[in-house]
Amino acid sequence: MAFTFTDQNVNQIIESGKPVVIDFWATWCGPCMSMGPTIDALADEYADKVIIGKYNIDEESELSTQYRIMSIPTILFFKDGKKTDIRLVGAQSRESLDAKIKELLAL
Repeated sequence: MAFTFTDQNVNQIIESGKPVVIDFWATWCGPCMSMGPTIDALADEYADKVIIGKYNIDEESELSTQYRIMSIPTILFFKDGKKTDIRLVGAQSRESLDAKIKELLAL
């Protein structure tokens, strides 16, 4: 199951240095909702290597403002406490997400 990121916990988790994948989403976003089960499955699959979770832009706002999230779903990737250049916008296939997670781990 995907982790739930909030404005209160997200910076501490990113600063831990572990690889982090954040899915910016909202309940009214059809593509976001269709990707939800994939995000959950990948969170389970990579549980020992990567923190994968969701950040609801309707309930939280600081991180989405900080990273100028204009479209959802947007997925950002972090490693060693910093945002990487890896960024996905729009609905993604499991294969695409899996490839980007492997790219993150290889950094």
